[in-house]
Amino acid sequence: MPESKPRKRASSAAPAAKSSQPKPNPAWYKYVMFGLMIVGLLWIITFYISMSTLPVAAWGSWNILAGFGIAIIGFLMTTRWR
Repeated sequence: MPESKPRKRASSAAPAAKSSQPKPNPAWYKYVMFGLMIVGLLWIITFYISMSTLPVAAWGSWNILAGFGIAIIGFLMTTRWR
């Protein structure tokens, strides 16, 4: 009975395929992520401690939304952290 030809290996016939492992984040990513969460928290705390005069007096209660927005950006970055 005749033998079939052996298959060619994918690594020698084709260029290297993309790895299934995602690349790790740069070193600064972690610091920016945690920094945004902390800045958002400090923004809200400053607003309450200063009785609505700081960080931006003209914004009034919108300072709460600004603080949460900054913190949420940091929390959204955690979904991409590797």
